[in-house]
Amino acid sequence: MIAPIEPVGPTPSASLLALNQADATHLSDLDPAGLARLSGMAFMAARIGEADALLIAFDQDAAYASPNFLWFRQRYPRFVYVDRVVVAGQARGRGLARRLYEALFARAEAAGHERVVCEVNAEPPNPGSDAFHAALGFEPVGDGTPSAGKRVRYLLRPLRPEPAR
Repeated sequence: MIAPIEPVGPTPSASLLALNQADATHLSDLDPAGLARLSGMAFMAARIGEADALLIAFDQDAAYASPNFLWFRQRYPRFVYVDRVVVAGQARGRGLARRLYEALFARAEAAGHERVVCEVNAEPPNPGSDAFHAALGFEPVGDGTPSAGKRVRYLLRPLRPEPAR
């Protein structure tokens, strides 16, 4: 049986927090209140299983001060920004992140968005995420250094083909 994609509730479980914390090097460190705040203001906060996979994304109107989010806000009038996507080690290789992204693409397009954006760490490197996002059609649109010791690549995936010129 394929586990459904479900919304993250108003009080995310300790298991979801542990999932985030297990990959905090590539995401960011959160406490229970921080995870609840992010999921509460999200365009989409979804999970598969109790804590097999998690995706949190915001639209351009979110009250979010992340330097990466703000980089996109300065350049694009409308977008959906993937703040974090993570899959538990024992659940990898089952297409869970792809399912979450496909659900996000459908929801974003239904809401009239034309692009989904994110960043992937360049330093420390995250080659698995690079390959995954490239396979989903994301393309680089810039680089940044949002914090000491961290460099990122900004990525964009159009939801509709560009009109012919």
